Amino acid sequence: MQANQHDLRVMVRGAYDLQKLRIQMGNRIVGNFKAKLGQAPGESEDASLDAEGKKILNDLREHYRKITDGVKTYPRQKSFKGDEVISSYTELCLIGQYVDLESDETRHFTRLGNVLDDYAVYREYLSEVRGIGPAMAGVIISEIDITKARYSSSIWKYAGLDVAENGQGRSRKAEHLVKVSYVNRDGEEAERNSITFNPFLKTKLIGVLAPSFIKLSNPIYAPIYRGYKHRLESNPAHQEKSKGHRDNMAKRYMIKIFLIDLYKAWRTIEGLPVTPPYHEGKLGIFHRAA
Repeated sequence: MQANQHDLRVMVRGAYDLQKLRIQMGNRIVGNFKAKLGQAPGESEDASLDAEGKKILNDLREHYRKITDGVKTYPRQKSFKGDEVISSYTELCLIGQYVDLESDETRHFTRLGNVLDDYAVYREYLSEVRGIGPAMAGVIISEIDITKARYSSSIWKYAGLDVAENGQGRSRKAEHLVKVSYVNRDGEEAERNSITFNPFLKTKLIGVLAPSFIKLSNPIYAPIYRGYKHRLESNPAHQEKSKGHRDNMAKRYMIKIFLIDLYKAWRTIEGLPVTPPYHEGKLGIFHRAA
């Protein structure tokens, strides 16, 4: 029996919660170590670990393993013997917590990969796409209900990759919010402004999947990114935009093309009708070979 999508979502979100906690703990340890050396810590707790932070943690991890090597149980404070890097028992415990979080995170993502084997779209499609690992596949499968996506543009809209009424890319800007009904604490129906998309899904697609396609040179999507970025750089209409803005536009376009392919493959695997995207079905425009 195929695993329940809701349960998978809980598992995926839990894996990323562990990852966030591990990164926060890592940044705190790095900040503490920099302060010990007389340096001012420059990384926020919620940010990803930078190259310097990763190097510091790698060094600390190696010293931690040397200190605890051959010890069956965690060393007691009285018997603790530090070195030139980990000089206090408190530091040892902090780094031990980080190592434990790393192990828990690895186990969680490994189990996630095992669970995904229950999904045909993972076995027959996503697992073969360069740049998509179990974590990203878990996000896609648990956050998107392909039975409700009648068109590929339905996924675009849900992922916040559609174009707002003012012609700009969808965002959290006030002009992009919509009125939604809800029941307030008094049990009365009320209205509030709300976003129109799944922010978790958008963050993972643009912030994680897009860089992964580019870094790992996905043979289909990396060239799409480079080609579209070149078009933007060569178009006078986009010259005033910053390099970062044009780069984000190219990533967004690349992911939209991937979502078209995902829609076609996933709906086909599930035996659901497939509707060509508007530019193909209505306008007869094909941006690339299928």
